[in-house]
Amino acid sequence: MAVVGMIAGMALGFAGYFGGFGAFLLVAALGAVGFFAGRFLEGDLELGDFFRTRDDRRR
Repeated sequence: MAVVGMIAGMALGFAGYFGGFGAFLLVAALGAVGFFAGRFLEGDLELGDFFRTRDDRRR
């Protein structure tokens, strides 16, 4: 996991250096989307976790 984090950090660094702040934000946002998609496909995350009401969380 440390190597994956290092590669992600290097990608963000290159995007920020060569593309500016807008490219940095785009790469970071797409990385987050990819992270959550991967967690969902592995079964570690369920869509219901994001759409529960407050009453459901108290139980």
